[in-house]
Amino acid sequence: MRELSRPARLAPGARVAVVAPSGPVPGERLRAGVEVLRGWGLDPVVAPHVLDRHPRFGYLAGTDADRAADLQSAWCDPAVDAVLCARGGYGAQRMADLLDWEAMRAAGPKVFVGFSDITALHEAFASRLGLVTLHGPMAAGVDFLGTERAREHLRATLFDPESVRALAWPGRALVPGRARGVTLGGCLTLLSSELGSPLARPSARGGLLCLEDVDEETYRLDRCLTQLLRAGWLDGVRGVLLGSWEGCAEAGLREMLADRLGGLGVPVAEEVGFGHGTGALTVPFGTAAELDADAGTLTLDAPALR
Repeated sequence: MRELSRPARLAPGARVAVVAPSGPVPGERLRAGVEVLRGWGLDPVVAPHVLDRHPRFGYLAGTDADRAADLQSAWCDPAVDAVLCARGGYGAQRMADLLDWEAMRAAGPKVFVGFSDITALHEAFASRLGLVTLHGPMAAGVDFLGTERAREHLRATLFDPESVRALAWPGRALVPGRARGVTLGGCLTLLSSELGSPLARPSARGGLLCLEDVDEETYRLDRCLTQLLRAGWLDGVRGVLLGSWEGCAEAGLREMLADRLGGLGVPVAEEVGFGHGTGALTVPFGTAAELDADAGTLTLDAPALR
Protein backbone atom coordinates (compact mmCIF):
# COMPACT_ATOMS: atom_id res chain seq x y z
CA MET A 1 0.00 0.00 0.00
CA ARG A 2 1.46 3.35 -1.03
CA GLU A 3 1.41 6.64 0.82
CA LEU A 4 -1.14 9.14 -0.44
CA SER A 5 -0.73 12.82 -1.31
CA ARG A 6 -0.90 15.22 1.61
CA PRO A 7 -3.03 18.36 1.32
CA ALA A 8 -1.79 21.67 2.68
CA ARG A 9 -2.31 22.62 6.30
CA LEU A 10 -4.69 25.42 7.18
CA ALA A 11 -3.79 28.95 8.20
CA PRO A 12 -5.87 31.67 9.85
CA GLY A 13 -8.41 33.00 7.38
CA ALA A 14 -8.72 29.71 5.49
CA ARG A 15 -12.18 29.04 4.12
CA VAL A 16 -13.72 25.75 5.24
CA ALA A 17 -16.97 24.37 3.84
CA VAL A 18 -19.32 22.34 6.04
CA VAL A 19 -21.30 19.64 4.21
CA ALA A 20 -23.77 16.91 5.23
CA PRO A 21 -23.19 13.75 3.15
CA SER A 22 -25.15 11.51 5.52
CA GLY A 23 -27.80 12.07 8.20
CA PRO A 24 -29.82 15.16 9.14
CA VAL A 25 -28.01 17.87 11.09
CA PRO A 26 -29.46 19.58 14.21
CA GLY A 27 -29.43 23.31 13.56
CA GLU A 28 -28.34 24.34 17.03
CA ARG A 29 -25.35 21.99 16.95
CA LEU A 30 -24.36 23.24 13.51
CA ARG A 31 -24.44 26.85 14.66
CA ALA A 32 -22.33 26.00 17.71
CA GLY A 33 -19.80 24.13 15.58
CA VAL A 34 -19.51 26.97 13.11
CA GLU A 35 -18.78 29.34 15.99
CA VAL A 36 -15.95 27.07 17.17
CA LEU A 37 -14.45 27.10 13.68
CA ARG A 38 -14.81 30.87 13.50
CA GLY A 39 -13.09 31.11 16.88
CA TRP A 40 -10.11 29.26 15.38
CA GLY A 41 -9.73 32.10 12.88
CA LEU A 42 -11.27 30.14 10.02
CA ASP A 43 -13.88 31.36 7.55
CA PRO A 44 -16.62 28.68 7.71
CA VAL A 45 -19.29 28.50 5.02
CA VAL A 46 -22.29 26.17 5.28
CA ALA A 47 -23.31 24.34 2.11
CA PRO A 48 -26.86 25.09 0.88
CA HIS A 49 -28.45 21.74 1.79
CA VAL A 50 -26.80 20.97 5.13
CA LEU A 51 -30.01 21.53 7.11
CA ASP A 52 -32.27 19.76 4.60
CA ARG A 53 -34.17 16.58 5.38
CA HIS A 54 -35.11 14.02 2.75
CA PRO A 55 -38.84 14.31 1.88
CA ARG A 56 -39.43 10.56 2.37
CA PHE A 57 -36.50 9.17 4.35
CA GLY A 58 -35.99 11.20 7.48
CA TYR A 59 -32.65 9.56 8.23
CA LEU A 60 -31.06 11.44 5.30
CA ALA A 61 -29.96 15.07 5.16
CA GLY A 62 -31.73 15.98 1.94
CA THR A 63 -31.80 14.11 -1.34
CA ASP A 64 -28.83 12.10 -2.58
CA ALA A 65 -28.37 14.51 -5.49
CA ASP A 66 -28.35 17.59 -3.25
CA ARG A 67 -25.94 16.08 -0.74
CA ALA A 68 -23.59 15.10 -3.56
CA ALA A 69 -23.88 18.52 -5.18
CA ASP A 70 -22.95 20.24 -1.92
CA LEU A 71 -19.82 18.13 -1.49
CA GLN A 72 -18.72 18.43 -5.10
CA SER A 73 -19.35 22.18 -5.28
CA ALA A 74 -17.40 22.77 -2.08
CA TRP A 75 -14.53 20.58 -3.22
CA CYS A 76 -14.31 22.18 -6.65
CA ASP A 77 -14.52 25.74 -5.33
CA PRO A 78 -10.97 27.15 -5.55
CA ALA A 79 -11.71 29.48 -2.62
CA VAL A 80 -12.34 26.52 -0.25
CA ASP A 81 -9.31 25.08 1.55
CA ALA A 82 -11.01 22.30 3.51
CA VAL A 83 -14.27 20.37 3.59
CA LEU A 84 -15.60 19.30 6.98
CA CYS A 85 -18.52 16.94 7.39
CA ALA A 86 -21.26 18.06 9.76
CA ARG A 87 -22.11 14.60 11.12
CA GLY A 88 -22.37 10.92 10.23
CA GLY A 89 -25.47 8.75 10.49
CA TYR A 90 -26.22 7.09 7.17
CA GLY A 91 -26.25 8.12 3.54
CA ALA A 92 -22.69 8.61 2.27
CA GLN A 93 -22.83 5.40 0.25
CA ARG A 94 -26.04 6.55 -1.47
CA MET A 95 -24.46 9.72 -2.81
CA ALA A 96 -20.82 8.67 -3.42
CA ASP A 97 -21.49 7.33 -6.93
CA LEU A 98 -23.12 10.64 -7.92
CA LEU A 99 -19.87 12.56 -7.45
CA ASP A 100 -17.79 13.55 -10.47
CA TRP A 101 -14.47 12.15 -9.33
CA GLU A 102 -12.62 13.42 -12.40
CA ALA A 103 -13.70 16.98 -11.66
CA MET A 104 -12.79 16.58 -8.00
CA ARG A 105 -9.36 15.23 -8.89
CA ALA A 106 -8.81 18.19 -11.20
CA ALA A 107 -9.73 20.59 -8.39
CA GLY A 108 -6.58 19.54 -6.55
CA PRO A 109 -5.94 18.33 -2.99
CA LYS A 110 -7.53 19.88 0.07
CA VAL A 111 -8.34 18.82 3.61
CA PHE A 112 -11.27 16.45 4.21
CA VAL A 113 -12.51 15.60 7.73
CA GLY A 114 -15.12 13.18 9.05
CA PHE A 115 -15.68 9.74 10.54
CA SER A 116 -18.38 7.11 11.19
CA ASP A 117 -20.56 6.88 8.05
CA ILE A 118 -17.95 9.08 6.34
CA THR A 119 -15.74 5.95 6.25
CA ALA A 120 -17.24 5.27 2.81
CA LEU A 121 -15.89 8.61 1.60
CA HIS A 122 -12.46 8.04 3.17
CA GLU A 123 -12.28 4.89 1.06
CA ALA A 124 -13.42 6.75 -2.06
CA PHE A 125 -11.02 9.66 -1.56
CA ALA A 126 -8.16 7.18 -1.19
CA SER A 127 -9.06 5.08 -4.24
CA ARG A 128 -10.17 7.87 -6.59
CA LEU A 129 -8.17 10.92 -5.47
CA GLY A 130 -5.13 9.29 -3.84
CA LEU A 131 -5.48 11.77 -1.01
CA VAL A 132 -4.71 11.73 2.72
CA THR A 133 -7.90 12.37 4.72
CA LEU A 134 -8.52 13.01 8.41
CA HIS A 135 -10.61 10.60 10.50
CA GLY A 136 -11.71 13.12 13.08
CA PRO A 137 -14.54 14.97 14.84
CA MET A 138 -17.26 16.60 12.75
CA ALA A 139 -18.48 20.17 12.90
CA ALA A 140 -21.90 19.43 14.41
CA GLY A 141 -20.86 16.32 16.31
CA VAL A 142 -21.48 15.84 20.02
CA ASP A 143 -17.83 14.89 20.56
CA PHE A 144 -16.56 18.01 18.77
CA LEU A 145 -18.83 20.34 20.71
CA GLY A 146 -18.59 18.62 24.08
CA THR A 147 -14.93 17.65 24.45
CA GLU A 148 -12.03 20.08 24.42
CA ARG A 149 -9.54 17.24 23.86
CA ALA A 150 -11.23 16.25 20.59
CA ARG A 151 -11.43 19.86 19.40
CA GLU A 152 -7.84 20.68 20.29
CA HIS A 153 -6.37 17.58 18.68
CA LEU A 154 -8.23 18.33 15.45
CA ARG A 155 -7.17 21.99 15.59
CA ALA A 156 -3.53 20.99 16.09
CA THR A 157 -3.73 18.54 13.17
CA LEU A 158 -5.16 21.24 10.90
CA PHE A 159 -2.82 24.11 11.86
CA ASP A 160 0.29 22.55 13.41
CA PRO A 161 0.49 18.92 12.26
CA GLU A 162 4.11 18.53 13.40
CA SER A 163 2.90 18.79 16.99
CA VAL A 164 0.74 15.67 16.66
CA ARG A 165 3.00 13.37 14.61
CA ALA A 166 3.10 10.96 17.57
CA LEU A 167 -0.18 9.65 18.95
CA ALA A 168 -0.09 7.94 22.36
CA TRP A 169 -2.73 6.20 24.44
CA PRO A 170 -2.89 4.39 27.77
CA GLY A 171 -4.45 1.26 26.25
CA ARG A 172 -2.88 -2.16 26.12
CA ALA A 173 -1.76 -4.53 23.39
CA LEU A 174 -4.27 -7.20 22.44
CA VAL A 175 -1.43 -8.73 20.40
CA PRO A 176 2.06 -7.33 21.17
CA GLY A 177 4.57 -6.16 18.64
CA ARG A 178 5.65 -3.37 16.29
CA ALA A 179 4.76 -2.83 12.66
CA ARG A 180 5.10 -0.30 9.85
CA GLY A 181 2.46 0.47 7.24
CA VAL A 182 0.09 3.05 5.80
CA THR A 183 -2.90 4.06 7.90
CA LEU A 184 -6.44 3.35 6.75
CA GLY A 185 -9.78 2.23 8.13
CA GLY A 186 -12.74 3.68 10.00
CA CYS A 187 -16.07 2.25 11.04
CA LEU A 188 -16.02 -1.56 10.85
CA THR A 189 -19.60 -1.96 9.62
CA LEU A 190 -18.97 0.53 6.80
CA LEU A 191 -15.75 -1.18 5.73
CA SER A 192 -17.51 -4.54 5.52
CA SER A 193 -20.49 -3.10 3.65
CA GLU A 194 -18.14 -1.40 1.16
CA LEU A 195 -16.68 -4.72 0.03
CA GLY A 196 -17.06 -5.10 -3.73
CA SER A 197 -18.18 -1.52 -4.31
CA PRO A 198 -16.46 0.45 -7.10
CA LEU A 199 -15.08 3.11 -4.73
CA ALA A 200 -13.54 0.85 -2.09
CA ARG A 201 -9.89 -0.20 -2.08
CA PRO A 202 -9.34 -3.89 -2.90
CA SER A 203 -7.64 -4.80 0.38
CA ALA A 204 -5.84 -3.59 3.50
CA ARG A 205 -2.56 -5.17 2.40
CA GLY A 206 0.42 -3.17 3.67
CA GLY A 207 -1.77 -1.11 5.97
CA LEU A 208 -2.13 -0.22 9.61
CA LEU A 209 -5.87 -0.77 9.92
CA CYS A 210 -7.87 1.43 12.31
CA LEU A 211 -11.20 -0.06 13.40
CA GLU A 212 -14.02 1.24 15.60
CA ASP A 213 -17.81 1.19 15.74
CA VAL A 214 -20.83 2.29 17.74
CA ASP A 215 -24.04 0.72 19.08
CA GLU A 216 -23.44 -2.78 17.72
CA GLU A 217 -23.89 -6.21 19.26
CA THR A 218 -20.80 -8.42 19.53
CA TYR A 219 -22.16 -10.97 17.06
CA ARG A 220 -22.71 -8.27 14.44
CA LEU A 221 -19.13 -7.06 14.78
CA ASP A 222 -18.03 -10.71 14.58
CA ARG A 223 -19.97 -11.01 11.33
CA CYS A 224 -18.30 -7.93 9.85
CA LEU A 225 -14.79 -9.09 10.76
CA THR A 226 -15.54 -12.59 9.50
CA GLN A 227 -16.73 -11.15 6.20
CA LEU A 228 -13.49 -9.16 5.82
CA LEU A 229 -11.47 -12.27 6.66
CA ARG A 230 -13.36 -14.56 4.28
CA ALA A 231 -13.10 -12.01 1.47
CA GLY A 232 -9.32 -11.88 1.89
CA TRP A 233 -9.50 -8.14 2.55
CA LEU A 234 -7.28 -8.48 5.64
CA ASP A 235 -4.60 -10.54 3.90
CA GLY A 236 -1.24 -8.80 4.24
CA VAL A 237 -2.37 -6.18 6.77
CA ARG A 238 0.63 -5.07 8.86
CA GLY A 239 -1.10 -4.10 12.12
CA VAL A 240 -4.46 -3.22 13.65
CA LEU A 241 -5.47 -0.33 15.91
CA LEU A 242 -8.77 -0.67 17.79
CA GLY A 243 -10.52 2.55 18.75
CA SER A 244 -13.74 3.06 20.69
CA TRP A 245 -16.69 0.66 20.75
CA GLU A 246 -19.15 3.15 22.26
CA GLY A 247 -22.53 1.57 23.01
CA CYS A 248 -21.38 -1.86 21.83
CA ALA A 249 -22.23 -4.85 23.99
CA GLU A 250 -19.25 -5.52 26.26
CA ALA A 251 -20.02 -9.19 26.79
CA GLY A 252 -17.43 -11.16 24.88
CA LEU A 253 -16.28 -8.21 22.76
CA ARG A 254 -12.59 -8.35 23.65
CA GLU A 255 -12.53 -12.13 23.35
CA MET A 256 -14.20 -11.93 19.94
CA LEU A 257 -11.71 -9.33 18.70
CA ALA A 258 -8.81 -11.48 19.89
CA ASP A 259 -10.34 -14.55 18.22
CA ARG A 260 -10.95 -12.87 14.87
CA LEU A 261 -7.77 -10.75 14.71
CA GLY A 262 -5.25 -12.84 16.65
CA GLY A 263 -4.75 -15.24 13.76
CA LEU A 264 -3.48 -12.49 11.49
CA GLY A 265 -0.08 -12.69 13.19
CA VAL A 266 0.28 -8.90 13.44
CA PRO A 267 0.33 -6.43 16.36
CA VAL A 268 -3.10 -5.35 17.57
CA ALA A 269 -3.42 -2.29 19.83
CA GLU A 270 -6.62 -1.56 21.71
CA GLU A 271 -8.22 1.43 23.42
CA VAL A 272 -6.36 3.71 21.04
CA GLY A 273 -8.75 6.63 21.52
CA PHE A 274 -10.22 7.41 18.09
CA GLY A 275 -13.80 6.97 16.93
CA HIS A 276 -17.10 7.58 18.71
CA GLY A 277 -15.63 7.76 22.22
CA THR A 278 -15.25 10.91 24.31
CA GLY A 279 -12.25 13.04 23.38
CA ALA A 280 -11.52 11.17 20.16
CA LEU A 281 -8.15 11.68 18.50
CA THR A 282 -7.83 12.73 14.86
CA VAL A 283 -6.05 10.07 12.82
CA PRO A 284 -4.79 10.75 9.28
CA PHE A 285 -5.50 8.02 6.73
CA GLY A 286 -3.00 7.43 3.94
CA THR A 287 0.22 8.22 5.81
CA ALA A 288 3.15 5.91 6.54
CA ALA A 289 3.58 5.25 10.24
CA GLU A 290 4.96 2.89 12.86
CA LEU A 291 2.76 1.17 15.41
CA ASP A 292 4.19 0.05 18.75
CA ALA A 293 1.34 -1.87 20.35
CA ASP A 294 3.27 -2.49 23.57
CA ALA A 295 4.18 1.17 24.13
CA GLY A 296 0.80 2.43 22.90
CA THR A 297 2.12 4.74 20.19
CA LEU A 298 1.56 5.49 16.53
CA THR A 299 4.31 7.61 15.01
CA LEU A 300 3.76 9.19 11.61
CA ASP A 301 6.72 9.38 9.23
CA ALA A 302 5.67 12.90 8.26
CA PRO A 303 3.03 15.38 9.43
CA ALA A 304 -0.47 14.61 8.20
CA LEU A 305 -0.60 17.87 6.23
CA ARG A 306 2.23 19.53 4.36
